Amino acid sequence: MKRLVGALVVGGLVLAVASGQAKAQLMVTAALDDAWRQYLTEDAAREPSLEFPYEDCFRRSAATHGLPLTLLLAVARGESDFNPRAVSHANAMGLMQILWPETAMHLGIYRRTELFRPCKNIDAGARYLKELLSHYRGDLHRTLAAYNYGPSRVPVTGPNIPNGAKWYSGYIFRHLAYVLGSGAPQNNAAHNGNYRDERKLQLITFGTPYRAAAFVENLQQRAPGVRLDWFREDVRTFKVLMLYSGKSDLARSKRVLRSAGFTVR
Repeated sequence: MKRLVGALVVGGLVLAVASGQAKAQLMVTAALDDAWRQYLTEDAAREPSLEFPYEDCFRRSAATHGLPLTLLLAVARGESDFNPRAVSHANAMGLMQILWPETAMHLGIYRRTELFRPCKNIDAGARYLKELLSHYRGDLHRTLAAYNYGPSRVPVTGPNIPNGAKWYSGYIFRHLAYVLGSGAPQNNAAHNGNYRDERKLQLITFGTPYRAAAFVENLQQRAPGVRLDWFREDVRTFKVLMLYSGKSDLARSKRVLRSAGFTVR
């Protein structure tokens, strides 16, 4: 059996990536290429389904750099879940996890504390995405792969994109589905349409993304009506969350999960 090394989600499908399967790797790349091209052609101008934190900053940066607003929101949700104080083990910082000092200084930011300013961080991330999009000739799949892995590790053409970089592109695509309102966790979202009112309760963590994705898929089938999602917390930590919009929704979701055999404290 080939060793599973990751999981991608494209169009709602979990794609397991197996080490050494060249044909499967090409299929995953093609699926992501198609998904991102379709987004740019058909959905890039759509408005987000909810009101998100720091939206004025996102809108300004999107307009300044000629990027879709929903793309910037998807990257920020996947990178930090809109936490302006987020710091990763690799020293990536802020809303869009700008790497300090290399990427930050490349973008003209020379003080670490500047990365904790939401609008400054968002604009830096947008500028970097625009730079990469130009480098990759409009290929958004490779652009996102390089945003995560660095452009030196992602070729402009050819199949040799690292598995983890491809995984990241699919990971952001899943967050894009949430931002657009077409992802499964979006059902019964915060009633007043504000993401700040989207509450989250952590259920469990896993050491690999495909285990988190499989757990969510399995539990969602056994507990319909409960909104579940998962996030990358760090390189080896992936957390599964239950989403809810208030006390009554929390109590209802806990009851449904208990009936499915999963107890929430």
